[in-house]
Amino acid sequence: MSPQTLRIIDANCNRIGEGLRFLEDISRFVLNDAVLSQQLKTTRHSIIKDVSKLGIKLISERNSESDVGANSKPGNQQQELASLITANAKRVEEGLRVIEELAKLPEISPILDSSRFQKARFELYTLEQNLLSRILRRQKVAELKGLYVILDTQVLGDKDIIDAATRTIRGGAKILQLRDKHQEKGNLLTTAQKLKDLCAKSNILFIINDHLDIALAVDADGLHVGQEDLPFSIARRELPIDKVIGCSAKTPEQARKAAAEGADYIAVGSIFPTPTKKEAIVVGIERLRQIKQEVSIPVVAIGGINKDNVGEVISAGAVAAAVISAVLNQKDIEEATRQMAKEIEQKTKDNQKTGKHR
Repeated sequence: MSPQTLRIIDANCNRIGEGLRFLEDISRFVLNDAVLSQQLKTTRHSIIKDVSKLGIKLISERNSESDVGANSKPGNQQQELASLITANAKRVEEGLRVIEELAKLPEISPILDSSRFQKARFELYTLEQNLLSRILRRQKVAELKGLYVILDTQVLGDKDIIDAATRTIRGGAKILQLRDKHQEKGNLLTTAQKLKDLCAKSNILFIINDHLDIALAVDADGLHVGQEDLPFSIARRELPIDKVIGCSAKTPEQARKAAAEGADYIAVGSIFPTPTKKEAIVVGIERLRQIKQEVSIPVVAIGGINKDNVGEVISAGAVAAAVISAVLNQKDIEEATRQMAKEIEQKTKDNQKTGKHR
């Protein structure tokens, strides 16, 4: 067994162990995902156990001092967490492929089983996808804050929805949701795709209300469902893991159930009487505070919110305020949006100064 072959295996074994440890720590400390963390840990231990069959021979051939790669300068450019996950996963996958091929050599094959490294490599492809999707979803959840405008086609009436959306974005809306209960699916799909493109260019979140098929078709950032819509557990199962999903709730019990089933945020309402849904049950500010204490995920306030009371819902713990008529029914949609967005921003800053809702 040549020293060069052993050095290659040793180097790749180190790459694999270091890369898997990084991915494992992200799962454990960033995502707090015990299952994914354990899967990566098991993979790491299994590979180390296999390679350890070569015993002391690997360590004996290690020569860091004379390694021409030892003095290469690492890149110091900053990277996002998603990029680091991809880089480390590729590092592991490449290392596994190298050992997989070397294990086919006559002097290595009696000790190392090439197929085991191939199997680990394919398993890691799935783990990488799972981990990366969860991180990307976490980043979307972090963007759930500020003014959340619901583009209700019934409220808009004859107004052009793309024009209205553009004006709300210019005014400072951070999330747009398309709500349409009556339009034919073909037309709705066309509208949704235009809104998705607009939101992507503006770097804000685009959510579809109720229609899972439309959300999937246009690759929306997420889906929102109510208590009478598609069952939440089914929606979460069918929606890609990197997409956010919100659920409406009026009671702590509903909120806890949705959170347990994988909701990324809870929309609580109606906080105030609303002209959009005159039959809506008003739950009030205290219910918002109560649900905020019951769940650890973000809470969005909805229902009857306007520029005069939006500060109250932010003070009560909502990370975002969802509005419809407060901006869509105004003569100057952009200015109405701007006023509300500024009020939310100021109240959020006030809360941070006083240490509220940390």
